[in-house]
Amino acid sequence: MIRFLAVYDKPDDPEAFDRHYRELHIPLAKKLPGLRRYTISRNPAPTRDREAYYLIAELDWDDVTDLRHAFETAEGRATADDVANLAPTDKVRTMVYELEDALQ
Repeated sequence: MIRFLAVYDKPDDPEAFDRHYRELHIPLAKKLPGLRRYTISRNPAPTRDREAYYLIAELDWDDVTDLRHAFETAEGRATADDVANLAPTDKVRTMVYELEDALQ
């Protein structure tokens, strides 16, 4: 399993951000081919010195090939392009990583 993680700092206008995310961004992302899971975490609490993120999104695919293919499609480009409508580049961070079940 491969995960795409996006973390957003608190937006200048939280109400507008939430509306756009809910009404435009989520419907775009849900069209990504091969998407297995899409979760959003709200109201995170910091556990160290840094201020908590405003919103955390986690999107899962079976493997990195499926993830790459998803973002090469028209739906993937539209979803990626829409991030600029949500937040300036200094208020969003993304990364991709493999998941491993540490309990097994």
